[in-house]
Amino acid sequence: MTGDNRGLGPTVSRETLEKLDAFVGLLLHENQKQNLISPDSVEHLWDRHILDGAQLFTLAGRAGRWADIGSGPGLPGMVIAILGGTPMTLIEPRKLRADFLRRCVSELGMTEVKVADTKVERLGAKFDIITARAVAKLDRLFEMAGHLAHDKTKWVLPKGQSVKSELDEARRTWQGEFRLVPSQTHPDAAIVVAEHVRRRGK
Repeated sequence: MTGDNRGLGPTVSRETLEKLDAFVGLLLHENQKQNLISPDSVEHLWDRHILDGAQLFTLAGRAGRWADIGSGPGLPGMVIAILGGTPMTLIEPRKLRADFLRRCVSELGMTEVKVADTKVERLGAKFDIITARAVAKLDRLFEMAGHLAHDKTKWVLPKGQSVKSELDEARRTWQGEFRLVPSQTHPDAAIVVAEHVRRRGK
């Protein structure tokens, strides 16, 4: 953590930091009841999870309707929403995790955050920005969630070491504008930022 803003930049308000701290407290408490984050990441939760979500919010670069697919414990969706990425829909089909997200939304007063406890394939809305962390390979993710996107939707997708091979594989079926941005929190990771994604031949 660096300075009063803990690496989030000078524009982040004290109120936002307090809300992030409150979310972290809820997450750590719930983690004792259900396995939301790995034990080895608890000590580095801020750097590994909060700052990770913050960089996705920054990369989106615009306002709009957000969707976080497979939100789990609210990472990165709740973090992004607290930072101002709203309206936000957290898509999480697992009941216990969806219940936890609803408690967070209620206790933090996040009136512009909705929890959709359903599989992404069953959701019928459109979003301007879509995030998904550790949900599926890129080609499968576009297959699962492409119906949530419109022509100008931006996908902001954190990926691990296999990101280049995943992107190469996805490009066989999908076309659009793709760029890789090195992760600021994981040295071997990168974020896929994609726009105008559509199936080849369309």
